[in-house]
Amino acid sequence: MFDLVWLIPLCPLIGSVINGLFGKKIKNEAVIGGIAAGSVFCSFIVACGCLMQLLSLPGEERHFEKTIFTWIQSGSFKADIGFLLDPLSCIMLMVVTGIGFLIHLYSIGYMHGEEGFYRYFSYLNLFTFSMLILVSGNNLLLMFVGWEGVGLCSYLLIGYYFHKKSAGDAGKKAFVMNRVGDFGFLLGLFILFWYLGGTHNVWTVNFRELAANADLLVPGAVVTAVGLCFFVGAMGKSAQIPLYTWLPDAMEGPTPVSALIHAAT
Repeated sequence: MFDLVWLIPLCPLIGSVINGLFGKKIKNEAVIGGIAAGSVFCSFIVACGCLMQLLSLPGEERHFEKTIFTWIQSGSFKADIGFLLDPLSCIMLMVVTGIGFLIHLYSIGYMHGEEGFYRYFSYLNLFTFSMLILVSGNNLLLMFVGWEGVGLCSYLLIGYYFHKKSAGDAGKKAFVMNRVGDFGFLLGLFILFWYLGGTHNVWTVNFRELAANADLLVPGAVVTAVGLCFFVGAMGKSAQIPLYTWLPDAMEGPTPVSALIHAAT
């Protein structure tokens, strides 16, 4: 089942593309909702299989890394499109796909008769895809892609009723405030990358390689700076003081969206 881990994020992405490109022609709400919810359910089944297989291994062997292809390569630096499975990431995959499926299922009835029904489910699938990349990516760059995808989808879903000025303003506020937090995340990534590479010639963003070289971050000034930068990123994403002002306005989007956004943050 580990070899099928790439299907977990791919299924919602396919659902998003199908509904986004052909949903307006399909028109049938049951079909559109079925495609969206079914794609997330398929991801949930694969995630269950991966968790069961992981738990069958001895404790010290409960990790698996699957590289799909090399994304960026320059000298000794390499960033892959790949996935890292360990107990934490498997549990998060179960949470994202399990809760996401229920939200998709509830949304079919909740959004009945709404204009842009297909657009809503395309965004919702894309949101799920982004969260899955965020929790399962095997390196910081891929994690950041998922991180930014979550921010983009928050903007799209909060501003779903874009014909209302208040909804449009709420979407823009969420987008801008999240970019403040994202700056902290990027700064932490750059500090970590340049310190390890420039000082110790360890040019990597891979999580397992970073963990293997964690002792190089001692003494703690660098690791403290990196940790604080990542903390600022988390503050923006999880709406902590002072980067919380976008959260009350997030209710401008459809109610199931708020459930997914709060689950993601």
